[in-house]
Amino acid sequence: MSEKPIRIPGPDHPITVERNPGRVVVKLDGRVVADTRDALTLREASYPPVQYVPRNDVDMSLLARTDHGTYCPYKGDASYYSIAAGGERSKNAVWTYENPHDAVREIKDHMAFYPDRVDSIEES
Repeated sequence: MSEKPIRIPGPDHPITVERNPGRVVVKLDGRVVADTRDALTLREASYPPVQYVPRNDVDMSLLARTDHGTYCPYKGDASYYSIAAGGERSKNAVWTYENPHDAVREIKDHMAFYPDRVDSIEES
């Protein structure tokens, strides 16, 4: 089995993680899935910014872990969760890096949501 490549963010692929000073609320099907004032905003290259919510501020009772997984050479192995209330649309709607690479270690114990698989990700 070959080793997974590990890449370090740099000028060609910048990644920054900053504390979001506001409140982030994720909703689906009339329910609050996550509500925090401690989100981290991850900006990666030309991708849209992603809000990473502390796991403690996510209603884990609404999530079901799946066997889906992906690998990012900059961040590491991602694990996924579905949100039952959203049905097929919300399959693998949430991801987390349980052991992220050192360059993004701040996102450990945080979860992110695909905007098109929930009703809203509100920032205020």
